[in-house]
Amino acid sequence: FCSHVYRLKGRLHACISPSENGLTNGKILTGLTDGQLENLDMIEGDEYVRKTVEVVLTETSEKMKVETYVWANKDDPDMYGEWDFEEWKRLHMEKFIEAAKKFIEWKKNPDGRSREEFEKFVHEDPLVA
Repeated sequence: FCSHVYRLKGRLHACISPSENGLTNGKILTGLTDGQLENLDMIEGDEYVRKTVEVVLTETSEKMKVETYVWANKDDPDMYGEWDFEEWKRLHMEKFIEAAKKFIEWKKNPDGRSREEFEKFVHEDPLVA
């Protein structure tokens, strides 16, 4: 699976999208419960599709099938450039973690509020973008 990690205009998070010659580095999480996967599915929402892909482990060159979240709209005009993890940590990680916590609180007690209310938390503050 060749892919690229793009920045998303106006968002606190990146996206993975198929790319002819792309290479995506990442972490493999194992041992997740069904409930944890459900939380991830809800946080990612309809904008992502959970897809099974084959990866090659850096350390051993072993091939492994894993699931990843791929941006559903491969032609999204908001995708651009190369996402930088260190920059994201410095500029956006704190707000992203805050948004994830608010989302989990909402899931426990929606109290009549819509998912869309909480999607705004993953959008960048224009002063930081």
